[in-house]
Amino acid sequence: MPTPEDLAEAGFTTRALHTPTRLADAHGSLRTPVYDSAAFEFGDSESIQEAFEGRRVAHTYSRSSNPTVEDLERRVTALAGAHATIAVASGMAAVTNVILALGGSGTNIVTTHSLFGNTAALLGQNLEPWGLHVRYVDMGDPAAVEAAIDGDTRLVFLEAIPNPQLEVIDIAAVVAVANRHGVPVVMDGTGTTPYLLRSRDLGVAVEVISSTKYISGGATSVGGLIIDNGVFDWAQCPRLTDWVARGGRNGFIMALRRGVYRNSGACMAPHTAFLQALGLETLALRADRSCANALELARRLEAHPTVTRVVYPGLTSAPGHAAAARQLHQGFGGILVFHLADRAACYRAMDALRVVRRATNVNDNKSLVIHPHSTIYADFSADEKAAMRVTDTMLRLSVGIEDVDDLWADLRRGLEAAGAG
Repeated sequence: MPTPEDLAEAGFTTRALHTPTRLADAHGSLRTPVYDSAAFEFGDSESIQEAFEGRRVAHTYSRSSNPTVEDLERRVTALAGAHATIAVASGMAAVTNVILALGGSGTNIVTTHSLFGNTAALLGQNLEPWGLHVRYVDMGDPAAVEAAIDGDTRLVFLEAIPNPQLEVIDIAAVVAVANRHGVPVVMDGTGTTPYLLRSRDLGVAVEVISSTKYISGGATSVGGLIIDNGVFDWAQCPRLTDWVARGGRNGFIMALRRGVYRNSGACMAPHTAFLQALGLETLALRADRSCANALELARRLEAHPTVTRVVYPGLTSAPGHAAAARQLHQGFGGILVFHLADRAACYRAMDALRVVRRATNVNDNKSLVIHPHSTIYADFSADEKAAMRVTDTMLRLSVGIEDVDDLWADLRRGLEAAGAG
């Protein structure tokens, strides 16, 4: 088995395949087995006490930690160049756990209207009624970000590639502003993962990811990740004072592992971790193909007369293209948005597709299309949709790994139907 030192200069996929487990398998298995066990036995009373007190590294109960889940966490940590990772039940569980660990009633977070629909709903429908204040600003304007931060701000939240707005901002500029005030930046990296964007290199304190998407390897399972990049001094966070006193730079992870995460029960299932560790091994290969397909389709769609507008970070015409080019080193992501004349045209286009599937997920191996205005954002008011720049003319295409000419032939079929109305 290679050591971490052996892999220090290795490439992304090599590390995904060979990052060692903390303990060798008793039977020499090349893959960590699925430990479908709720509890773990100890040889004596002192050992189990030490484990519960955190003085011994050991698994006690799978709601807190599990060997199969730990294997996935260790691999993600290595690939991100991070300090530690906690795997949770979903991407939304990751977002929720982080905000609950850092924020509280009477405090505020600074974010943007360019948010995934469920994240926006969590903030507005669930957390604000409990007393958390949410301040929405233009993340592309560092001065606006700075003006929104005060002594009660507990985090700045943004998405690496906002879904479905796809308006990439200068993350390092936002981090610089937040750091001046001792506030951590939390980034949703679902659409990038550590392969396309290394959030640690931009100074991001915490990255949250819906591992259901790219990492699962074909939408096999629902999961989420919380990655502590190890670049933020958690002593600056009022809610973590006691945890930092106990754990030092592990204060944030301890506050989750022994507090919010354990108490909320948002643990990842061992079988999910097994599937997602498999997906992680081929992440780079699939992301390369998806990004290449997306860029090619974006260029072809941009030239099609039925399409009124295309948004994709890889196009020079896209909002935030310059920031995307600086921050994304392996591709511009697998999601693009294009606009047609109206909702009816969007529906005609979708209904004519045969290869591209009508479904809500993103970064599946299959290409998927959805009309966000009438589905993901269906519960938002017209004013809220307008603030989030989600329009009735928008189609979101999650580009898979099919042969690009087959995808284009299918999209042309849809566009012909759209223009025939």
